[in-house]
Amino acid sequence: MNLTVNGVERDLDSPPLTSLLTALREELGITGPKAGCQQGGCGTCTVLVDGEPRRSCLLPLAHVEGAAVTTVEGLGTPARLSPVQAAFHQEYGSQCGFCTPGFLVATHALLEHKPSPTRADIETALSGHVCRCTGYVKILAAVEAAIQGEAA
Repeated sequence: MNLTVNGVERDLDSPPLTSLLTALREELGITGPKAGCQQGGCGTCTVLVDGEPRRSCLLPLAHVEGAAVTTVEGLGTPARLSPVQAAFHQEYGSQCGFCTPGFLVATHALLEHKPSPTRADIETALSGHVCRCTGYVKILAAVEAAIQGEAA
């Protein structure tokens, strides 16, 4: 199997029916996408596949052969956060952090496709992402800060 992960072409040895999540975490050591419900319902495993948010726990490698995959690690670096990462940091958009990679990736995809989304657009894009620590107020504030370009 061949994938481009966070801009680097990778050859994977995992069997074709291995989930993308398992291959990312166990074969490539990319731990940003989390194994939450393993049923596609919580959003913690969300990655971008050719620019579209997808639940990596549900995707067999065979389905993404040759695709470009971006995880939260591919959005920015600790020294140079992406605007979305900076907004989540500035607005305290995460608590325990388990769900944060999925929210970051989904928000990044939303802003790539629709730079000025409405509140309804934001809520739709983030629906299906579950955070057990918060009431989503700070998460939505972080997304709105990223939209406004308010994060440093």
